[in-house]
Amino acid sequence: MRVHVVHAHPVESSYNRTLFNAVVETLKAKGHEVDALSLYDEDFDAKMSRDERLNYHDIPGNLTPLVKPYVDRLLAADALIFVHPVWNYGYPAILKGYFDRIFLPGVSFTLDSGGDRGRLRPNLKNIQKVMFVTTYGGDRIRTMIMGDPPRRLARRWAWATFSTRTPPKYLALYDMNNNSPERLGGFIDRVKAEVGKF
Repeated sequence: MRVHVVHAHPVESSYNRTLFNAVVETLKAKGHEVDALSLYDEDFDAKMSRDERLNYHDIPGNLTPLVKPYVDRLLAADALIFVHPVWNYGYPAILKGYFDRIFLPGVSFTLDSGGDRGRLRPNLKNIQKVMFVTTYGGDRIRTMIMGDPPRRLARRWAWATFSTRTPPKYLALYDMNNNSPERLGGFIDRVKAEVGKF
């Protein structure tokens, strides 16, 4: 299986980068073909330009030279794994920008005729499995009080977007700054075990 692993953390020595490396290494050890994308390492521009917004619904004109290489990688994948922290109860801006700029009409969805009332249909039929691996600064109780938006997006928006048979797997480590080394290591082991089932 060809697995596209998308990572969003700016620090190469971070625990989150360790998770990314663990995911990539485990997939390779299991014989999968891995396309690893570190958004920060590639200096991905999260900003949607004025022209991109104006041409957003222009298929295939919305596939600009800056966007098309990322779209091609997405369309070549059989599975996706996103590795990222949760900041302020949301995705890092660079990951949100990736979704906004790459998950375009004609790529991640199509619109039936009917103008603004057209029906949206998922279009990423190539994706068979999706997983999110993430860390939170907030503890589980405080995050639940806030509604845990990233988990809800992963389990609802992502499931609707990819139309996989089962919802995306969501692996989260809460209260990042107060975890013991044993718990941090245990989460890495859990991630490896789950990724090993891909």
